[in-house]
Amino acid sequence: MVYLGVDGGGTKTAFALIDSAGKVLGTLETGTCYHIEVGIDGARNRLEKGVKALLAKSGYSLDDIAFGFFGLPAYGEDSALLADMDALPSNLLAKNKYRCDNDMVNGWAAAFNANDGINIVAGTGSIAYGVRQDKNARCGGWGELFSDEGSAYWIACKGLLAFTRMSDGRSVKGPLYDIIKSAFNIQFDFDITGLVLSEWAGERSKIAQVSALVYQAATEGDKEAINILALAGKELAELVDGVRRILAYESEELINVSYSGGAFNAKGFILDAFAQSLKEYSPNYRLHTPLNTPVIGAALYALKLSLSR
Repeated sequence: MVYLGVDGGGTKTAFALIDSAGKVLGTLETGTCYHIEVGIDGARNRLEKGVKALLAKSGYSLDDIAFGFFGLPAYGEDSALLADMDALPSNLLAKNKYRCDNDMVNGWAAAFNANDGINIVAGTGSIAYGVRQDKNARCGGWGELFSDEGSAYWIACKGLLAFTRMSDGRSVKGPLYDIIKSAFNIQFDFDITGLVLSEWAGERSKIAQVSALVYQAATEGDKEAINILALAGKELAELVDGVRRILAYESEELINVSYSGGAFNAKGFILDAFAQSLKEYSPNYRLHTPLNTPVIGAALYALKLSLSR
């Protein structure tokens, strides 16, 4: 028997199969299953096609799956859609052979092999999730319009704002200005508005990709970009500390922390500020690199859930 893990995200969806010893049998990536962007039917189709393609690639069938865990973006954030989201895999597996939850669970399970600790996910969006003994808690992840601090989308929006300020003279022009103009072949600066609002139609995943340009500008010494990434690190640390307070860690208790998501591709520009901010909140934080990728975490959690039934 094999165990299925699915890591849904705002930009991509990852699939993995493992055996009972945790050996990876196959992986696959497709586009986003974010239902706010592709709709419930679109999310269902993306999951069904992805699972079937992974099984075909790996040489297994649906009957071989002992249990599956589907970590889905924005799961549990709209009670009116909860039943629909729980039913997304129902054409693939019987109800007693899978569980759905928010994709934040994947990052936590990956970071600590589903043991106690707090993980911060900073991908297209951002959210912190932790488990301590028999309690769990989340912080952040309220969506891109007024939350998701420190995420790739948040960084991208800050970067686009910096571009406008450089263009109209409110800020000194740094490398970010020319990097954005070159990347999108912008001749007339106001065309950035047409690009984002009309051509991209404000699509979250497309806007989030601008975060890579902010990182590029930071490596070239752009002060605005460096400050944006440092502020992202501080915002992400605040989310972690929110979980710590909810879980009521004792004053001297060690707190294991890890991280995942594409925003951390900015490496030290975010990670250094993140680590420093954690120290300022509490001397008991212990920062670890994640033990696994989120999709493997999802599969490992599927195995754990199966064994606990």
